[in-house]
Amino acid sequence: MTAFAEGQETHPSRPRLLVIGAGNAGQALVRQIRGEGLPAEPVAFLDDDPALQGTTVCGLPVVGTAEDLLTAVKDTGAQEVLLAIPSAGGQLIRRVVLLARRARVPLRIVPGLRDIIRGDVSFNQVREVQAEHLLGRESVDFQEGPARAVVEGRTVLVTGAGGSIGGELCRRLLPLQPGRLIMLGRGENSLFEMDAELRAEFPSAPLQTVIADVRDRRRLAVVGSRIKPDLILHAAAHKHVPLMEENPEEAVLVNVGGTANLIELAREAGAERFVLISTDKAVAPSSVMGATKKLAEALVRRAAAANGGTRFMTVRFGNVLGSRGSVIPFFKRRIAAGLPLPVTHPDMTRYFMTIKEAALLVIEAMVLGEPGATYILEMGNPVSILELARNLLVLSGFEPDDGDHYPGIEITGLRPGERLHEVLHEEYEDIRTSPNPLIRQALIRGRDVQLEPGTVSGLLELAEAGDIPNLRSRLAGLVGVPALAEGGV
Repeated sequence: MTAFAEGQETHPSRPRLLVIGAGNAGQALVRQIRGEGLPAEPVAFLDDDPALQGTTVCGLPVVGTAEDLLTAVKDTGAQEVLLAIPSAGGQLIRRVVLLARRARVPLRIVPGLRDIIRGDVSFNQVREVQAEHLLGRESVDFQEGPARAVVEGRTVLVTGAGGSIGGELCRRLLPLQPGRLIMLGRGENSLFEMDAELRAEFPSAPLQTVIADVRDRRRLAVVGSRIKPDLILHAAAHKHVPLMEENPEEAVLVNVGGTANLIELAREAGAERFVLISTDKAVAPSSVMGATKKLAEALVRRAAAANGGTRFMTVRFGNVLGSRGSVIPFFKRRIAAGLPLPVTHPDMTRYFMTIKEAALLVIEAMVLGEPGATYILEMGNPVSILELARNLLVLSGFEPDDGDHYPGIEITGLRPGERLHEVLHEEYEDIRTSPNPLIRQALIRGRDVQLEPGTVSGLLELAEAGDIPNLRSRLAGLVGVPALAEGGV
């Protein structure tokens, strides 16, 4: 240990803390640690600002930049490192993770920028680095008051409630005190688990579980007449692009037919609001799944144009972190099993948001409630899938073997229906802001899917008959993507 470290008293229960970031967040945390006698002993700052080098901040020396972490840990005797830069991007976080691992000291990170702005940053919010931090997503400033005014006392129906998005919607709706929350799905095991989980978290929750398939029009009619929902959030869907390329009839029956059935249920029950959960893959679709979701969006707009009593709307967003089948859990399982991480193309990017963020913004969009609206959630910047794979390897203890090349990543090639980059709106959609800065609205400029009488029923007949060539051809014609008829773009 150097003279610098020897001159500092060490408390076994108060580890010596090296703080990266001498800005407002870092200073606030140092002051809180000292003022409240918290279990840490700040010893020095690292900061990339050249003007701060060699200065003193909050009585602590600035001993270098983030790249000097190894030397600083040795010189100060630091036992923990705290990254106190709320705006830190994935590359900086990954670099600091690598350096902290080489220095054999634990690394923790402060909350996001919105928490800092609200003044909510606190030492007890500091946490270990997770994959989500490397994506730079911020927390949602959820407006509970307006949401409660819409939800409280109402009967709320969530389809696909056993899935990731549907289940998270239920979890975020319950604190708003609905009169009843109906969880509908066709998978009894996933619904059973979600029901048990929510009852443990909300013991007095007014939950009801309904086993039903959204393809079954008669069953849904019975369900609707019994429960008469006020609010419907339709999350049930087939979402996996390669699987739906192999099973296009299922994509049509569930994503198109199921949406049509739920729209009919909403009308018959006199529901106040109906929200379709959609995807960025519905924009200029290159896959069967995307095409069916584009048709589902068109069905919702048509229902809204009928001027009934229900406010029909769509919420469109990209990939969700942590959902079943999403890339991060998939990569984590592969790493745990010692298997390589398959990346289809080195340039592939995707939009990501956390599952909590998606659910809260869907509820906020429902509150906005403009009939016929297609709301687009703010997804931030697209994320490189190759970069994401590297980040997860770093968090799992792997290091690059040459520059930024990581062993264990395989480039496998694009699969049917996949594309390199997603977009969030069509070229012919005008985008305008909403009262919520994280929600935008897409306005169609006269170029929409043409749903003539018999369009949907004809498509469903082809799907039920298993006539895949004609089904693909009809689907391609409806969404204006001829290549879908040949099996992909």
